This record gives sequence, C-alpha cells and structure tokens, in this order.
Amino acid sequence: MSADITKIFEGEVVTHARVRDVQLPFGAGTLALITLDNGFDHTKPSTFGPAGLTELNAALDAIAERDDIVAVGVTGKPFIFAVGADLKGVPLVSRREDALAIGKLGHDVFRRLGELKVPSFAYYNGAAMGGGVEIGLHCTYRTVSRNVPAMSLPEAFLGLVPGWGGTYLLPNLIGAEKALKVVIDNPLAQNKQLKGQQAYDLGIADAIFDAADFLEESLAWTARVLKGEIEVKRPEVDKGKAWDDAVNMARWTLEGKLHGAAPSYVRALDLVAAAKDRSRDEGFAAEDEALADLIMSDELRSGLYAFDLVQKRAKRPAGAPDKALARKVTKVGVVGAGLMASQLALLFARRLEVPVVLTDLDQERLDKGVGYAHGEVDKLLGKGRISADKANRLKALITGSLTKDAFADADFVIEAVFEEMSVKQKVFAEVEEYVSPEAILATNTSSLSVSEMASKLKHPERVVGFHFFNPVAVLPLLEIVRGEQTDDAALATAFAVGKQLKKSCVLVKDAPAFVVNRILLRLMAEIIQAVDEGTPIEVAERAANPLGLPMPPFVLMGLVGPAIALHVNETLHGAFPERFPLSEKFGKFVAAGKRGVYLPDFTLDPEAVELFAGGDRPSTEEQVLERALKALAEEIRLMLDEGVVAAPEDIDLCMILGAGWPFHLGGITPYLDRSGIAEQVTGRRFLEPGVASLPA
Repeated sequence: MSADITKIFEGEVVTHARVRDVQLPFGAGTLALITLDNGFDHTKPSTFGPAGLTELNAALDAIAERDDIVAVGVTGKPFIFAVGADLKGVPLVSRREDALAIGKLGHDVFRRLGELKVPSFAYYNGAAMGGGVEIGLHCTYRTVSRNVPAMSLPEAFLGLVPGWGGTYLLPNLIGAEKALKVVIDNPLAQNKQLKGQQAYDLGIADAIFDAADFLEESLAWTARVLKGEIEVKRPEVDKGKAWDDAVNMARWTLEGKLHGAAPSYVRALDLVAAAKDRSRDEGFAAEDEALADLIMSDELRSGLYAFDLVQKRAKRPAGAPDKALARKVTKVGVVGAGLMASQLALLFARRLEVPVVLTDLDQERLDKGVGYAHGEVDKLLGKGRISADKANRLKALITGSLTKDAFADADFVIEAVFEEMSVKQKVFAEVEEYVSPEAILATNTSSLSVSEMASKLKHPERVVGFHFFNPVAVLPLLEIVRGEQTDDAALATAFAVGKQLKKSCVLVKDAPAFVVNRILLRLMAEIIQAVDEGTPIEVAERAANPLGLPMPPFVLMGLVGPAIALHVNETLHGAFPERFPLSEKFGKFVAAGKRGVYLPDFTLDPEAVELFAGGDRPSTEEQVLERALKALAEEIRLMLDEGVVAAPEDIDLCMILGAGWPFHLGGITPYLDRSGIAEQVTGRRFLEPGVASLPA
C-alpha cells in the first residue's frame, strides 16, 4: 500500500475488524467471526478506507495461520453491514498511481476471504452498499436479513464502477441480466435500493432469515452447510447468448437515456460484458484500471460533489433562520381541490399527521379532490405500505369544506389555485379574515411574486413561498421563498414544516420563477428560439443529449404542459424581456391546444411541425447546445449577483432535486466550469478548482 494513500485519507474513520471465536451449533466446530465496526452507532455507517482495509488484512493474516477453525464469518454492527469505500479522501487524490493503488488494495484484501483454507460466510445483517456488498461476494456463502432496508452497487450513480469485484463476481454469480439490474438499472433509477428479500430473490444471498434472530439462524445454517446437511445449489450461469443479449439491452438503454454523457455507466457495462470470458485476475485488474481512470475524472468529482450536496447541504439549508422561532402546526388548510392541492393534502396528512381541510368553489370539485386523496390512501393500503388502521386515520384527517371558516383554527394554510396574481391575492384576503394573525399563509406559486401576493394583507409578514415540484410525493425539492416582508418566524415555520414533509428545502429570494423554473425556461427559450429560426424540432431536441438529462426539452415541456410553460415564460418575459422573448409560434402552438410535439407513438406531430415551420437560419445540434449553455451561464451568474440563492451550490442542489439534473454533471455549474463556458461568458468559474473537479 502506498504511504501516500494513508496520508490522503488521514482523517479516515477506521472500520475495525473485530474478531471473536464462535462455537457453531450441532458440534460443527469453531468459526472466527469478523465484525465490521467503526465504533459509532448506525447513524455513521462503516466504510472501507486504507487503514480499515489494512486492519482487515491483518485480521485475515492471523486467521490464515490458525488450524483450529472450520470457517470464517463476516458481519456488521447493528443495522449496518458496511456501505462501501470511504470516499472522503477521493477528491484529494491527484495521481493516477494512487488511484490505481486504492483499487488494488481493496481487491487484494477482499479476495483473501475466498482463498482461505476454510469456507467463508458473509452475514448481511443490515444496509450493504458498494464495497459492503462486494466483500460478501468474495465469500464462499452469504445470508441476508429479511429486514435489510438497502443493498446496492451505487458506484455508477456517483461516477465510479463497482471496482472491488462487483462487475466480475456478481454477473458470474447470478448472470448478466440480474447483475446489470444492480450495476446499471438501479443506479439509473435515482440509485434505487434492494431490500433483503429482493437480494435473496436475485441470488445474491443463499439464505434469508428474520432480523430478530438473524445471526443465530445464520450460524445454525452455517453449521448445517459445513456438516453437509444443506447443499447450496445455485443456477448455472448462461454465458452464451443470454449474457450478450442482456449486455446489448443495457447498452441500448444507456444510449437512450444518457447518450454517452456519463462514462461510469459505459465503463461498468463494458466490465460486465467482458467478465464472461475473463479470469478472476483479469477481471480484477480491469476493475483496477477502470477505477483509476474514473477517480481521475471530473465526472467523478462532480458526482461526489452532487452526493455531498444532497447528503449534507440539503440537511442544513443556507440562510435558514433559527428553528427555535418555528411555530407549532396542529392543523393545515389547503385552498383548492385540484390535483396539486389533493397531492398536497395527502402529503401533509401523511407526514404531519394533523387534520387537513381543503376548500373549493363547489361540492363537485371538493368531492373529487378529497376523493383523490382518499383513493391514494387506499392504494397505499393495497400495496401493504400502511396498515388498515393507519389508512382509516389518514382518511379521517383529510376533509373538505365549501367555506373558509374551516381554517379558523389552522396554523398553516397553503393555496394551490389558478396561477393568476389577482386570484391569489383575493384568496389570501379571504383566508386572512378567518385565521389568527400568527397563522402562516403559504403559496405554491411557480413564478409569481410572493411579495406582491402579500402586499394587500394586514399581516404580509406571515406570507411565504412554498414551491413544490410535480409529482409532489416523488420530487424532494421545496423552494422556500422569502418575500420582502416575510419575518423570521414565518420562514422558520416553513423550514420546520418542510423538514417534517421530508423535503430538501432551499431558501430562495422572491425573484421571477425562483430557481428551477427560471433556469429550465431559459434553456427552453433558447431551444424554441432556434426552432423559430428554422432549426428542425428533432435537431433542437437532440442538442441537449450530451448533458444526459432525464428527458429531452420538448418531452419535458409536454410533461409540464405547454400552457404552464408559456405562462411562466410570460412572467419571465415581463421581468427580463431581452433574455426571455415570447415566441409567436409557441403561442399559436399553445392556442391550438397542443399538449406536446409528439404523437403517442413518439413520432413528431405533423401539426406541431407545421405550427413551428418557417425561418431561414437553421442551427446544428452543436450550435444549439452552445447557445443554450452560454445562456445558462449568463442566467446563473445574474441570479447569483441578484442574491436569488446564497451560492452556486444551491443552484446545483435545486437542479438535481427539482429537475433531475444528473449526478454526473454535479448539477449545472460544474459542467459549465468544466466546459469552459462559465469563464467564456462570465469571466470566471462558478466553483473553485477541486470543488467539483480535479484539483488544480
């Protein structure tokens, strides 16, 4: 091991390899049980750094010299098996030889578990990710607790590959198709996790037991395996056409979703493809080389930066007031009973577990809204996600009223009515007649001024922007907007409620369209302008492919709704007419009632093409992308100068959580820095070198 690696990881929280002898039942003999434990409780999971790997290696040295044991077991501290490599030192790695040494060290230590004189057993007792899954793959046998909440190989999601055996051992254990679900598909699905039962069903584990007596049952199973009473049978892996078909399908999926924008996924897929014919030594050596290349890539640094934003900055919002100022919320009012309002009602009831009352103009709308929320509760019950008792309690909490006096004892009232300033002002004026002066009034507006909305109220200081993203239950971002007169108590209450709702909150200045919609609409404005000038729709659509966004711009517009996009664009045009022009063709497109530019079979709608026809200055894909990126760099610099958010990190956090901007980009500002666009347009980078890129 290079001394430089230890120095780089100087602050490593060491995961110790604590060894104790266990007498197996049924007279099977003595097992040396290694418990992976970093000395903290489950809130600080065990990870593998150079010092921890060295300690594990020393423990295996001692075990290898013994002749009095019949097996070796590996398990974790309560609730945690291990969650992979310690990534804190990775951003500081500046030499490829050190990156290569990190990969080789993990392989050299882990593989020893499969090369001992006695069988080895991994007991997945809790969360296992990355290297935590891989150390078990090196063992001869594996058991898993039915209650394990999360198992994954998330490396590609961050910009790495499962490089300590994952891309070689897993497909050779369970086959390429199942392995690619874990290595490629789940990371692509926003780092989806496996439950214990799912890991067992895939064949990752040989046996599954309940959590209450997991270790005891695992040891008894181990004894029976050693005594020959249980024969572990695994399906033979098809290394022919089935393997190649699975790889080809995954490659097609990757190209369709990422267009080569995230190198880690392609590298992981290539490793799995080659694992069919490679020896173990060859497979591990290839993983080492891939890890070294990716550790020295800007994409990984951007992925780690994004991960840090989501895991840390999102939990400590910049500019949030003292939480001690927050008021208690014991009842919530929702003005409106449309789809968004109904989703909000369900979310508040589920997370706050307080009464939620909706209002609307007529009984039919009200019944539809309350019925939707109750129906979603029934779906949760049907899927087994809540008990019958919980379902009854939730439905009892969500009620409706045709009059706003139902809000008299509400502490928090949110409006989700038509996006028109006069309508929202009228609604708030009516609500204010009934609620106490301390009740918080929140608006779910996507683009209108919170300050103007509150300007005619007796207590404008209690109005706050509370901008959710659709679908409300899925997207984690909540833009909390401080109006000109919003006081700290209202803001603190908003943040407290947002946290109870399990949302990641970002403080935003009251500026047109706030953060996510302003950036997306600037991107969309440039693409629509290119189409106006004569660029074919399909060319403009493909222009953003190198970014690897969740969906192309016109597909996103169809999902959001062209009318909504036009409305937000009109708001932005009113504030910044030069940067957000109004497209006459797009206006006609919306007026024609079009929901998107594609037909149900995903071919272009001829009528949409006709509505956008004309123009004699077509651009290439490269030209459209360049103008769009330059526009984004300009807009983001202006937003930062205006103080819309505290820092570029908040811009990136919003784009990742609210718009699904890819982790491998780190949001948007690292990409603009890396491509040179930021300096070209604004004269400087958004982030210092080394923050989301290789050190200078």
